[in-house]
Amino acid sequence: MQLTGKLLIGAQELPATAGTMKAFNPASNSEIEPEFAFGGTAEVDRAVQLADEAFDSYNATSLAQRAAFLEKIADGLDAVAPELAKRASLETGLPVAQLEWETGKAATQFRQFAAVVRQGRFRQAAIDTAQPERQPRARMDHRLQKIALGPIAIFGASNFPISYSVAGGDTASALAAGCPVILKAHNAHPGASEIQGRVIQQAVREAGLHEGVFSLLRGGGNDIGEALVDHPLIKGVTFTGSEAGGMALYLRAQLRPDPIPVFTEMTSTNPTFVLPAALAARGAEIGDGFAERMLVTVGQACLKPAILLAVDGPGYAELKNAMIARVDAMHARTMLTPGIHTSYKKNLARLANSGAHQVAAGSVAQGEWDGQSFLFEVDGAQMLDSTVLSDEVFGPAALLVRVADLEQMTAIAKKFRGQLSATMQIDSADYPAATRLLPLLERRTGRIVINAFAHPQEVSHASIHGGPFPATSDSRFTSVGMSAIERFLRPVCYQGFPDEMLPEALQHENPLGIWRLVDGELAKASA
Repeated sequence: MQLTGKLLIGAQELPATAGTMKAFNPASNSEIEPEFAFGGTAEVDRAVQLADEAFDSYNATSLAQRAAFLEKIADGLDAVAPELAKRASLETGLPVAQLEWETGKAATQFRQFAAVVRQGRFRQAAIDTAQPERQPRARMDHRLQKIALGPIAIFGASNFPISYSVAGGDTASALAAGCPVILKAHNAHPGASEIQGRVIQQAVREAGLHEGVFSLLRGGGNDIGEALVDHPLIKGVTFTGSEAGGMALYLRAQLRPDPIPVFTEMTSTNPTFVLPAALAARGAEIGDGFAERMLVTVGQACLKPAILLAVDGPGYAELKNAMIARVDAMHARTMLTPGIHTSYKKNLARLANSGAHQVAAGSVAQGEWDGQSFLFEVDGAQMLDSTVLSDEVFGPAALLVRVADLEQMTAIAKKFRGQLSATMQIDSADYPAATRLLPLLERRTGRIVINAFAHPQEVSHASIHGGPFPATSDSRFTSVGMSAIERFLRPVCYQGFPDEMLPEALQHENPLGIWRLVDGELAKASA
């Protein structure tokens, strides 16, 4: 596929109106051709106007038509997988094999959402039939389904250039819901973004849909993003990135004349709690496993386990030594962007200045943007006294917390802010203590893992990638898994409608053949 660097607005390819940029290869410390166009507020307005024009017809597509469209995107991703992975590797420094896997994951997500659409359960159809004889007042027939919000602005992420980017789960779930998408590509991987954008653009064309179903924008600075959030025709926003960036968009959206939902995924340290019996039985195994998962993708995963808490007792020395051995043996590897590398160095200094003691270090960086791996240690009292030791360090570093006893571990757990995940390593003798700790974790995280680690995560109906603030801006929703579609839906009740005017999902004979809640009972029968 020939990269042109142009903006993809509907079916059009448009040149720069606000400057250009080149991709950057962090491994070679050099720019990559071609030049990529930046747009301005006029391009934002054009893309959003097209999306609004497309909304009614796209939202009205049949379940079969929309599912087939999503499958076309998946097929297109499969077709470009080698090319996409190679380009993304140049722009991120990540291994080609990992990016081929990521492309496969993205394609799978589109197929999974196609299945969700075909089943129709996302409509959450509910029917309460008329009860004219009810006293003291008759009940009218009323029926509910969920419909799409409208055009959605999606901000591509930096750390996963495919599965959290243009062809990521946000795009897949928004399109599955019936929402046109305006994608602001991340400037860390413009070429990979264009390839994905062209795949979706081609699928729109082949499916015979309105061109405004998808557009790809690019911009320098904050103008494009702010214009998207401010646009009155945008009805929702997704963002994956820093707490500062996410909150800036969230607060801006609440100041609109008509506030809109902003679904942000921001920061998490995904703490691991190692309870005494498990520590004594398999401390070395747990320590090695934790460090191995912490170092995946150079520590640049949102589910990276970053803090491990264990009681200073039998097994602690073995756990610590295993972590040290894994970190000491790790070669420095290229980080995603110079900006991420610079932030990592600042956060390492913050840890050291906060009293954390360095106990292990990987090989010294050779390339300018290589990230050296580190392990730090503090005791429980330091953790309780500090306001910053529990903050995220995005990169290949972790913090080991040596706690005095289970009471101190519990006290520290209460201090954690919202998390995407938390892990407990336990054996059967730890069940009473784990049961006491569980409610604290339930209040602070969206996913609790037993005897494994938070990364990797399955993409499934039961997946949750969310949690209380500041992990996300709305703990009721997930950005991963089939439930992610719920972010882009809202309920509408139809009361007293003649059958021929009802949406298909709510008609008496159930022409879609979907499961519906009829007078409080799940059924596929007529209602």
